[in-house]
Amino acid sequence: MANLNDLCSGLLSSIDGSLCSAVVDANSGMLLAKAGSGVDLELAAAGNTEVMRAKQKTMKSLGLKDSIEDILITLGKHYHILRPVAAKPGLFIYVVLDKAKSNLALARRAVLDMEAVMA
Repeated sequence: MANLNDLCSGLLSSIDGSLCSAVVDANSGMLLAKAGSGVDLELAAAGNTEVMRAKQKTMKSLGLKDSIEDILITLGKHYHILRPVAAKPGLFIYVVLDKAKSNLALARRAVLDMEAVMA
């Protein structure tokens, strides 16, 4: 597996409209790798860890026998993509995109490609 910081600064930062990206430990909320700027990634990592936990808890309560592919948060100016790394339970990829400069479908594909590289 390539260095996580290299993956963030390479593959994810090459996405059109990418502002910043990170790999997050979902158990602790700590950053394992990051690239870019525009968002306090340490604060965002901790907060989005709670988003992941809440969704997983809700799925369990509903008895859903499924897994999260990704979570998309759409804001006025940004897209935030959270994608659990299937091969590395407890990790997720986090990407912030400028909504006006990005193509959501291509960005989701690039995040999927990064997940495959991490396997």
